[in-house]
Amino acid sequence: MRWKALSSGIHGCVQPSLTMMSGINRIWYNMCFSPSVSFGAGAVLSVIGIAAASSARTTPQRVLAAVPLLFALQQFTEGIVWMSLLYPAWEYWRMAATYAFLIFAQIIWPVFIPYCALLFEDNNTRRKVIVITLFAGIALAAYTGISLCLHTPVAVAEAHHIRYVLEFPLARKWYYGLIYFIPTILSLLLSSKRSLHWLGYLLLGSYLFSRLLFHWYVISVWCFFGAVISMVILGMILEMNRKSKVA
Repeated sequence: MRWKALSSGIHGCVQPSLTMMSGINRIWYNMCFSPSVSFGAGAVLSVIGIAAASSARTTPQRVLAAVPLLFALQQFTEGIVWMSLLYPAWEYWRMAATYAFLIFAQIIWPVFIPYCALLFEDNNTRRKVIVITLFAGIALAAYTGISLCLHTPVAVAEAHHIRYVLEFPLARKWYYGLIYFIPTILSLLLSSKRSLHWLGYLLLGSYLFSRLLFHWYVISVWCFFGAVISMVILGMILEMNRKSKVA
């Protein structure tokens, strides 16, 4: 993978290239990240989350509607991280914003996502398996929470992306992503609900994309893509309500 900075300044873009294998053309794309992108995403997600919460009719739907709202808060926190890295006047907020962002990424999502899947599941066999992913998420969140207390994370602005440096042992292992995959993606793929199933596939695709093309920035980039994907939750809830009326 090669990275070429096309221009300087916060609104500059980075054009990376990746040769997938011999005989296949390189994949070129442009990605731009900045405070305005994070704050803008947070604003849009807030509106969608409020609309989803207003449309929710059941407890599982209300919990699911909280996903875009939580992603909105996470994007706002990353916007503050950006500001703290770029402007000295904001530096005071860097550590708090970094911790807040990582609490969402490393603690809240591994627990909240399988919990959502469990609330919607009515198949006993699938429920038992999803419960296992929930406990896996709780264990991972507990480990990460303790690790963040013992090891101070660092946010670094590089090539118009933010790299979160985690110093605890498990974060350095190649299989850490696989462990994270169990509660955040596998729980959705195990669901008997088609909408949650497809949400899991979207998150899986975005994770592979982020891991392959933005390896060092996967925490930041995948959370951004996850936030964008969560926008479909409003449509999911509206479709559930439409089907319940028909039934």
